[in-house]
Amino acid sequence: MIKVYTTPTCVYCHALMDWLDDMGVEYEECDASTRDDIAAVPVTIIGDQKIVGFDRPAIKRALKSL
Repeated sequence: MIKVYTTPTCVYCHALMDWLDDMGVEYEECDASTRDDIAAVPVTIIGDQKIVGFDRPAIKRALKSL
């Protein structure tokens, strides 16, 4: 399962989720405020990889490894 940690007002979070939706990627949106180890958003967890920011190339590489 892919998890995307977001905040309600983060423009990059919403852009990331729109991009994932456009690609047909299923994910779970999670509230970043519930995690002490998240200082910046968005954070995407794919498998054992943690990707900070809207880093399309890193996310694409991680998705291929699923």
